[in-house]
Amino acid sequence: MAYESITVQVGEDYVCEIVLSRPNQLNTFTIGLARELDQALWQAEADNKVRVVVLKGSGKVFCAGIDVGGLEGKSVQELRDWIECMETPLVSISRMSKPVIAQVPGVAAANGAGLVAAADLAIAGDTARLGLTAIKIGLNCIGPVIPVSRSIGRKKALEMLFFGELIPAAEAERMGLINRVVADEELEEETRKWAATLAAKSPVAMQNAKKSFYTAADCDYYKAFDFMNDAFARLCSSEDAKEGVAAFREKRQPLWQGK
Repeated sequence: MAYESITVQVGEDYVCEIVLSRPNQLNTFTIGLARELDQALWQAEADNKVRVVVLKGSGKVFCAGIDVGGLEGKSVQELRDWIECMETPLVSISRMSKPVIAQVPGVAAANGAGLVAAADLAIAGDTARLGLTAIKIGLNCIGPVIPVSRSIGRKKALEMLFFGELIPAAEAERMGLINRVVADEELEEETRKWAATLAAKSPVAMQNAKKSFYTAADCDYYKAFDFMNDAFARLCSSEDAKEGVAAFREKRQPLWQGK
């Protein structure tokens, strides 16, 4: 379908690229962009030709947060609905079964940093910077700090929330906010390679892994083991698991069926 604030492209390698396409506004979130992004994520989830999703920003910036022009003239309830819409894509990523990778050039600020943290994996250019910057204009990032804190822990998340500084990519990698840093000129190629590598694995095993991980994260320690054991047993009965074991024994590449 046609979008106004994003673009979507599915490749032959089972990788879907979703691009935030408001470069003149630094790819900031509006109601329209948030709704389109969420819709595109769920369409990718339902598409059998998609196994991995890559989130990108058009131009030299990933996403500078929310377009604060949408704040004016709203009641408290309207503001509640407004901010919930902005954060829905962040929540949807954790509810999807397919892995989502954030490709981060330039700046990822406020809700943009939250989107990076909400992605399952993230790769950034070496000059990228990330931060929960809203405190600098009298607001805060108490929504985006939720996935950030799950990635880096309470102390560092509060430091980002309180100070609002942009963190260099190398430091963000050390903190656990992103997985890899590559040269800016290699970002596009390296992200695609990473995504294609995941897409070449069993989609059943990959999706089982992601859904199980997020579910177990909300369980207590012992219940998490019980849940994971059940999830693994179900995976072992799949056609992909049987094919993977057979291919390993026969020293050949597996032919995934996705079931």
